Amino acid sequence: MIYFDHNATTPMLPEARQTWLEATGQFVGNPSSPHRIGSRADAAISAARQRLAEFFGCDALDITWTSGATESNNTVLHHFARTLPSNAEVWISAIEHPCVMASTKHYFPKRHRLVPVTREGVTDLNWLTEEMAHARPGLVAVMAANNETGVLQPWRESLAICRQYEVPFFCDAAQWVGKLPASGFGECDFVSGAAHKFGGPKGVGFLKCPAKGRVQPLLLGGPQEEGRRAGTENVPGILSMLAALEVREASLTKREHETRTRLRDAFVVQMTKALAGAEVVGLAQPRLWNTVSALMPEADCQQRWVVKLDKLGFAVSTGSACSSGKEEPSHVIAAMGYSPHQAGRVLRFSSGWETTGDEWSALLGGLQTVHRGMQK
Repeated sequence: MIYFDHNATTPMLPEARQTWLEATGQFVGNPSSPHRIGSRADAAISAARQRLAEFFGCDALDITWTSGATESNNTVLHHFARTLPSNAEVWISAIEHPCVMASTKHYFPKRHRLVPVTREGVTDLNWLTEEMAHARPGLVAVMAANNETGVLQPWRESLAICRQYEVPFFCDAAQWVGKLPASGFGECDFVSGAAHKFGGPKGVGFLKCPAKGRVQPLLLGGPQEEGRRAGTENVPGILSMLAALEVREASLTKREHETRTRLRDAFVVQMTKALAGAEVVGLAQPRLWNTVSALMPEADCQQRWVVKLDKLGFAVSTGSACSSGKEEPSHVIAAMGYSPHQAGRVLRFSSGWETTGDEWSALLGGLQTVHRGMQK
Protein backbone atom coordinates (compact mmCIF):
# COMPACT_ATOMS: atom_id res chain seq x y z
CA MET A 1 0.00 0.00 0.00
CA ILE A 2 1.39 3.43 -0.97
CA TYR A 3 0.41 5.96 1.69
CA PHE A 4 -0.71 9.43 0.61
CA ASP A 5 -2.58 10.50 3.75
CA HIS A 6 0.20 11.93 5.91
CA ASN A 7 -1.84 15.02 6.83
CA ALA A 8 -4.20 12.70 8.70
CA THR A 9 -1.39 10.92 10.53
CA THR A 10 2.17 9.83 9.82
CA PRO A 11 3.97 6.54 10.40
CA MET A 12 6.16 6.64 13.48
CA LEU A 13 9.82 7.40 12.81
CA PRO A 14 12.34 4.71 13.84
CA GLU A 15 14.10 7.27 16.04
CA ALA A 16 10.84 8.13 17.76
CA ARG A 17 9.92 4.48 18.25
CA GLN A 18 13.32 3.66 19.75
CA THR A 19 13.12 6.65 22.09
CA TRP A 20 9.65 5.56 23.21
CA LEU A 21 10.80 2.00 23.93
CA GLU A 22 13.81 3.18 25.91
CA ALA A 23 11.79 5.72 27.87
CA THR A 24 9.15 3.17 28.93
CA GLY A 25 11.88 1.22 30.69
CA GLN A 26 14.03 4.08 31.89
CA PHE A 27 11.39 6.48 33.23
CA VAL A 28 8.86 4.41 35.12
CA GLY A 29 7.96 7.00 37.75
CA ASN A 30 5.27 9.65 37.88
CA PRO A 31 6.89 13.04 37.21
CA SER A 32 4.89 14.49 40.12
CA SER A 33 6.17 11.95 42.66
CA PRO A 34 8.65 13.25 45.27
CA HIS A 35 11.15 10.37 45.08
CA ARG A 36 14.19 10.08 42.82
CA ILE A 37 12.44 7.88 40.25
CA GLY A 38 9.76 10.53 39.85
CA SER A 39 12.35 13.29 39.75
CA ARG A 40 14.15 11.56 36.88
CA ALA A 41 10.96 11.46 34.86
CA ASP A 42 10.28 15.11 35.64
CA ALA A 43 13.82 16.06 34.60
CA ALA A 44 13.37 14.22 31.29
CA ILE A 45 10.19 16.05 30.29
CA SER A 46 11.68 19.33 31.53
CA ALA A 47 14.61 18.83 29.14
CA ALA A 48 12.14 18.09 26.33
CA ARG A 49 10.18 21.22 27.26
CA GLN A 50 13.36 23.28 27.01
CA ARG A 51 14.20 21.80 23.60
CA LEU A 52 10.75 22.51 22.14
CA ALA A 53 10.94 26.04 23.52
CA GLU A 54 14.27 26.49 21.73
CA PHE A 55 12.69 25.48 18.43
CA PHE A 56 9.85 27.97 18.96
CA GLY A 57 11.87 30.77 20.51
CA CYS A 58 10.04 31.03 23.82
CA ASP A 59 10.54 30.19 27.49
CA ALA A 60 10.36 26.54 28.52
CA LEU A 61 7.64 27.33 31.06
CA ASP A 62 5.40 28.49 28.20
CA ILE A 63 5.10 24.87 27.00
CA THR A 64 2.29 22.64 28.25
CA TRP A 65 2.10 18.94 27.39
CA THR A 66 -1.29 17.66 26.20
CA SER A 67 -2.79 14.60 24.51
CA GLY A 68 -2.72 16.29 21.09
CA ALA A 69 -3.85 19.29 19.07
CA THR A 70 -7.56 18.66 19.62
CA GLU A 71 -7.18 18.90 23.38
CA SER A 72 -4.88 21.90 23.03
CA ASN A 73 -7.33 23.73 20.78
CA ASN A 74 -10.27 22.99 23.04
CA THR A 75 -8.25 24.24 26.00
CA VAL A 76 -7.67 27.60 24.31
CA LEU A 77 -11.35 28.17 23.57
CA HIS A 78 -12.32 26.95 27.04
CA HIS A 79 -9.83 29.37 28.57
CA PHE A 80 -11.25 32.36 26.72
CA ALA A 81 -14.83 31.31 27.47
CA ARG A 82 -13.90 31.49 31.16
CA THR A 83 -11.95 34.73 31.02
CA LEU A 84 -13.42 37.04 28.36
CA PRO A 85 -16.21 39.53 29.11
CA SER A 86 -19.69 38.20 28.35
CA ASN A 87 -20.03 40.40 25.25
CA ALA A 88 -16.59 39.68 23.73
CA GLU A 89 -16.36 38.01 20.33
CA VAL A 90 -13.92 35.42 19.02
CA TRP A 91 -12.77 35.66 15.40
CA ILE A 92 -11.46 32.55 13.66
CA SER A 93 -10.53 31.97 10.05
CA ALA A 94 -13.25 30.27 8.00
CA ILE A 95 -10.94 27.34 7.24
CA GLU A 96 -9.88 26.33 10.75
CA HIS A 97 -9.65 22.65 11.70
CA PRO A 98 -12.98 21.08 12.73
CA CYS A 99 -11.93 20.93 16.41
CA VAL A 100 -11.39 24.71 16.45
CA MET A 101 -14.66 25.25 14.62
CA ALA A 102 -16.61 22.97 16.94
CA SER A 103 -15.15 24.31 20.18
CA THR A 104 -15.70 27.90 19.04
CA LYS A 105 -19.35 27.19 18.25
CA HIS A 106 -19.71 25.38 21.59
CA TYR A 107 -18.22 28.10 23.79
CA PHE A 108 -19.18 31.14 21.71
CA PRO A 109 -22.36 30.07 19.84
CA LYS A 110 -23.54 33.63 19.19
CA ARG A 111 -20.28 35.48 19.72
CA HIS A 112 -17.97 34.40 16.94
CA ARG A 113 -17.16 35.62 13.46
CA LEU A 114 -15.49 33.81 10.59
CA VAL A 115 -12.62 35.65 8.97
CA PRO A 116 -13.14 35.09 5.22
CA VAL A 117 -10.57 33.61 2.87
CA THR A 118 -9.76 34.32 -0.76
CA ARG A 119 -10.58 32.02 -3.66
CA GLU A 120 -7.04 30.69 -3.26
CA GLY A 121 -7.71 29.75 0.37
CA VAL A 122 -5.71 32.48 2.12
CA THR A 123 -7.02 34.30 5.19
CA ASP A 124 -8.16 37.77 4.09
CA LEU A 125 -5.80 40.19 5.83
CA ASN A 126 -7.58 43.20 4.34
CA TRP A 127 -10.80 42.12 6.03
CA LEU A 128 -8.99 41.53 9.30
CA THR A 129 -7.28 44.92 9.17
CA GLU A 130 -10.44 46.83 8.30
CA GLU A 131 -12.63 45.09 10.88
CA MET A 132 -10.03 45.37 13.62
CA ALA A 133 -9.96 49.13 13.14
CA HIS A 134 -13.61 49.25 14.21
CA ALA A 135 -13.94 46.42 16.72
CA ARG A 136 -11.75 44.50 19.17
CA PRO A 137 -12.37 40.77 19.43
CA GLY A 138 -11.28 38.89 22.53
CA LEU A 139 -9.27 36.43 20.44
CA VAL A 140 -8.19 35.88 16.83
CA ALA A 141 -7.34 32.39 15.57
CA VAL A 142 -5.55 31.80 12.27
CA MET A 143 -3.96 28.43 11.56
CA ALA A 144 -0.43 28.12 10.18
CA ALA A 145 -1.19 25.81 7.24
CA ASN A 146 -4.49 24.37 6.14
CA ASN A 147 -4.86 20.63 6.62
CA GLU A 148 -7.01 20.11 3.51
CA THR A 149 -5.43 22.36 0.88
CA GLY A 150 -1.93 22.75 2.31
CA VAL A 151 -2.15 26.51 1.67
CA LEU A 152 0.14 28.42 4.03
CA GLN A 153 -1.69 31.03 6.05
CA PRO A 154 -0.42 34.53 6.92
CA TRP A 155 -0.08 33.78 10.61
CA ARG A 156 2.86 36.12 11.09
CA GLU A 157 0.99 39.02 9.46
CA SER A 158 -2.15 38.17 11.45
CA LEU A 159 -0.09 38.16 14.63
CA ALA A 160 1.31 41.60 13.76
CA ILE A 161 -2.20 42.99 13.30
CA CYS A 162 -3.28 41.53 16.62
CA ARG A 163 -0.23 42.96 18.36
CA GLN A 164 -1.06 46.39 16.96
CA TYR A 165 -4.49 46.28 18.59
CA GLU A 166 -3.44 44.27 21.68
CA VAL A 167 -5.65 41.31 20.80
CA PRO A 168 -4.58 37.76 21.83
CA PHE A 169 -3.56 35.53 18.92
CA PHE A 170 -3.91 31.76 18.64
CA CYS A 171 -2.30 29.60 15.93
CA ASP A 172 -3.02 25.93 15.24
CA ALA A 173 0.35 24.79 13.89
CA ALA A 174 -0.39 21.05 13.71
CA GLN A 175 0.26 20.82 9.96
CA TRP A 176 3.23 23.21 9.91
CA VAL A 177 5.44 21.85 12.69
CA GLY A 178 7.67 19.08 11.37
CA LYS A 179 7.15 20.11 7.74
CA LEU A 180 8.47 23.69 7.94
CA PRO A 181 10.73 25.40 10.51
CA ALA A 182 9.15 25.94 13.92
CA SER A 183 11.05 29.15 14.61
CA GLY A 184 8.91 32.20 15.29
CA PHE A 185 5.92 30.50 16.87
CA GLY A 186 7.14 31.58 20.29
CA GLU A 187 5.87 35.08 19.51
CA CYS A 188 2.25 33.86 19.37
CA ASP A 189 0.16 33.81 22.52
CA PHE A 190 -1.11 30.27 21.97
CA VAL A 191 0.22 27.60 19.58
CA SER A 192 -0.93 24.00 19.29
CA GLY A 193 0.46 20.87 17.68
CA ALA A 194 0.47 17.06 17.73
CA ALA A 195 3.31 14.54 17.57
CA HIS A 196 1.63 12.14 15.16
CA LYS A 197 1.62 14.76 12.40
CA PHE A 198 5.42 14.61 12.06
CA GLY A 199 6.48 11.07 12.91
CA GLY A 200 5.88 10.94 16.65
CA PRO A 201 3.36 8.81 18.54
CA LYS A 202 -0.38 9.38 18.69
CA GLY A 203 -1.88 10.70 21.92
CA VAL A 204 0.64 13.42 22.76
CA GLY A 205 0.94 17.08 21.80
CA PHE A 206 1.65 20.53 23.13
CA LEU A 207 0.19 23.95 23.77
CA LYS A 208 2.43 27.00 23.85
CA CYS A 209 0.88 29.46 26.31
CA PRO A 210 1.48 33.14 27.14
CA ALA A 211 4.35 33.83 29.50
CA LYS A 212 2.11 35.85 31.79
CA GLY A 213 -1.30 35.14 33.23
CA ARG A 214 -3.06 31.96 34.32
CA VAL A 215 -4.55 29.55 31.79
CA GLN A 216 -7.92 28.13 32.80
CA PRO A 217 -7.47 24.33 32.56
CA LEU A 218 -9.81 22.17 30.54
CA LEU A 219 -8.88 19.11 32.61
CA LEU A 220 -9.11 19.36 36.39
CA GLY A 221 -7.75 17.20 39.18
CA GLY A 222 -4.10 18.02 39.73
CA PRO A 223 -1.44 20.76 39.68
CA GLN A 224 0.56 19.35 36.77
CA GLU A 225 1.84 21.56 33.95
CA GLU A 226 1.83 24.74 36.03
CA GLY A 227 -1.86 24.14 36.80
CA ARG A 228 -2.80 24.33 33.10
CA ARG A 229 -3.53 20.65 32.51
CA ALA A 230 -4.26 18.01 35.15
CA GLY A 231 -3.13 14.42 34.64
CA THR A 232 0.07 12.41 34.68
CA GLU A 233 2.31 13.40 31.79
CA ASN A 234 3.00 10.88 29.01
CA VAL A 235 6.76 10.74 29.50
CA PRO A 236 7.61 8.22 26.72
CA GLY A 237 5.28 10.03 24.32
CA ILE A 238 6.79 13.43 25.06
CA LEU A 239 10.36 12.21 24.61
CA SER A 240 9.40 10.34 21.44
CA MET A 241 7.73 13.49 20.06
CA LEU A 242 10.89 15.53 20.56
CA ALA A 243 13.01 12.80 18.97
CA ALA A 244 10.80 12.99 15.89
CA LEU A 245 10.93 16.76 15.78
CA GLU A 246 14.73 16.70 16.04
CA VAL A 247 14.85 14.52 12.92
CA ARG A 248 12.43 16.72 11.00
CA GLU A 249 14.13 19.98 11.94
CA ALA A 250 17.47 18.53 10.87
CA SER A 251 15.96 17.70 7.46
CA LEU A 252 14.66 21.25 7.19
CA THR A 253 18.08 22.66 8.05
CA LYS A 254 19.47 20.64 5.14
CA ARG A 255 16.64 22.03 2.98
CA GLU A 256 15.51 18.53 2.04
CA HIS A 257 11.94 19.81 1.78
CA GLU A 258 12.89 21.71 -1.37
CA THR A 259 13.56 18.43 -3.17
CA ARG A 260 10.18 17.12 -2.04
CA THR A 261 8.51 20.30 -3.26
CA ARG A 262 9.86 19.59 -6.72
CA LEU A 263 8.46 16.05 -6.62
CA ARG A 264 5.04 17.41 -5.72
CA ASP A 265 5.16 20.07 -8.41
CA ALA A 266 6.15 17.55 -11.07
CA PHE A 267 3.16 15.40 -10.09
CA VAL A 268 0.82 18.41 -10.35
CA VAL A 269 2.02 19.25 -13.87
CA GLN A 270 1.68 15.66 -15.02
CA MET A 271 -1.72 15.14 -13.38
CA THR A 272 -3.34 18.24 -14.87
CA LYS A 273 -2.07 17.22 -18.30
CA ALA A 274 -3.16 13.60 -17.98
CA LEU A 275 -6.61 14.21 -16.49
CA ALA A 276 -8.69 16.68 -18.45
CA GLY A 277 -10.68 18.87 -16.07
CA ALA A 278 -8.49 18.24 -13.04
CA GLU A 279 -7.66 21.36 -11.02
CA VAL A 280 -5.39 21.94 -8.03
CA VAL A 281 -6.99 23.94 -5.26
CA GLY A 282 -4.83 26.88 -4.15
CA LEU A 283 -2.31 26.23 -6.92
CA ALA A 284 -1.03 29.81 -7.12
CA GLN A 285 -0.33 30.07 -3.38
CA PRO A 286 2.60 28.82 -1.28
CA ARG A 287 1.56 25.42 0.07
CA LEU A 288 2.95 22.66 2.22
CA TRP A 289 5.47 20.76 0.12
CA ASN A 290 3.61 17.51 0.68
CA THR A 291 -0.01 18.46 -0.10
CA VAL A 292 -2.10 18.42 -3.27
CA SER A 293 -5.82 19.17 -3.01
CA ALA A 294 -7.24 18.25 -6.39
CA LEU A 295 -10.62 18.91 -7.94
CA MET A 296 -11.07 15.72 -9.95
CA PRO A 297 -12.68 15.47 -13.41
CA GLU A 298 -16.45 15.17 -13.52
CA ALA A 299 -16.68 11.42 -13.60
CA ASP A 300 -17.97 10.25 -10.26
CA CYS A 301 -18.10 11.09 -6.57
CA GLN A 302 -14.95 11.44 -4.46
CA GLN A 303 -15.78 8.39 -2.33
CA ARG A 304 -15.64 6.16 -5.41
CA TRP A 305 -12.24 7.62 -6.27
CA VAL A 306 -11.01 6.79 -2.75
CA VAL A 307 -12.40 3.24 -2.83
CA LYS A 308 -11.06 2.48 -6.30
CA LEU A 309 -7.63 3.91 -5.49
CA ASP A 310 -7.59 1.89 -2.28
CA LYS A 311 -8.19 -1.29 -4.29
CA LEU A 312 -5.24 -0.33 -6.49
CA GLY A 313 -3.03 0.09 -3.43
CA PHE A 314 -3.16 3.85 -2.76
CA ALA A 315 -4.35 5.46 0.48
CA VAL A 316 -5.72 8.95 -0.22
CA SER A 317 -8.25 11.22 1.47
CA THR A 318 -11.22 13.44 0.71
CA GLY A 319 -9.98 16.11 3.14
CA SER A 320 -9.78 16.36 6.91
CA ALA A 321 -9.80 12.95 8.59
CA CYS A 322 -11.79 14.57 11.41
CA SER A 323 -14.59 15.37 8.96
CA SER A 324 -14.77 12.07 7.10
CA GLY A 325 -18.14 10.39 7.01
CA LYS A 326 -20.07 13.65 7.05
CA GLU A 327 -22.55 14.29 4.26
CA GLU A 328 -22.01 18.04 4.03
CA PRO A 329 -19.19 19.34 1.79
CA SER A 330 -15.90 20.52 3.21
CA HIS A 331 -16.25 23.86 4.99
CA VAL A 332 -12.76 24.71 3.75
CA ILE A 333 -13.60 24.25 0.07
CA ALA A 334 -16.94 26.03 0.58
CA ALA A 335 -15.22 29.01 2.22
CA MET A 336 -13.04 29.31 -0.88
CA GLY A 337 -16.13 29.79 -3.02
CA TYR A 338 -16.47 26.35 -4.58
CA SER A 339 -19.95 24.93 -5.05
CA PRO A 340 -21.12 21.85 -3.11
CA HIS A 341 -20.91 19.88 -6.35
CA GLN A 342 -17.30 20.93 -6.88
CA ALA A 343 -16.45 20.26 -3.24
CA GLY A 344 -17.70 16.72 -3.72
CA ARG A 345 -15.01 16.13 -6.34
CA VAL A 346 -11.99 17.12 -4.23
CA LEU A 347 -9.34 14.58 -3.22
CA ARG A 348 -6.32 15.21 -1.01
CA PHE A 349 -2.94 13.62 -1.61
CA SER A 350 -0.48 14.23 1.22
CA SER A 351 2.97 12.67 1.05
CA GLY A 352 5.63 12.17 3.70
CA TRP A 353 9.32 12.86 4.00
CA GLU A 354 10.07 9.34 2.77
CA THR A 355 7.72 9.44 -0.25
CA THR A 356 9.65 8.95 -3.49
CA GLY A 357 9.25 10.31 -6.98
CA ASP A 358 8.40 6.79 -8.16
CA GLU A 359 5.50 6.70 -5.68
CA TRP A 360 4.16 10.02 -6.97
CA SER A 361 4.40 8.59 -10.50
CA ALA A 362 2.62 5.43 -9.40
CA LEU A 363 -0.19 7.54 -7.92
CA LEU A 364 -0.60 9.33 -11.24
CA GLY A 365 -0.86 5.97 -12.98
CA GLY A 366 -3.50 4.88 -10.46
CA LEU A 367 -5.53 8.03 -11.06
CA GLN A 368 -5.42 7.48 -14.80
CA THR A 369 -6.54 3.88 -14.37
CA VAL A 370 -9.49 4.87 -12.18
CA HIS A 371 -10.46 7.68 -14.55
CA ARG A 372 -10.47 5.39 -17.55
CA GLY A 373 -12.62 2.89 -15.68
CA MET A 374 -15.17 5.55 -14.75
CA GLN A 375 -15.56 6.63 -18.38
CA LYS A 376 -16.60 3.19 -19.59
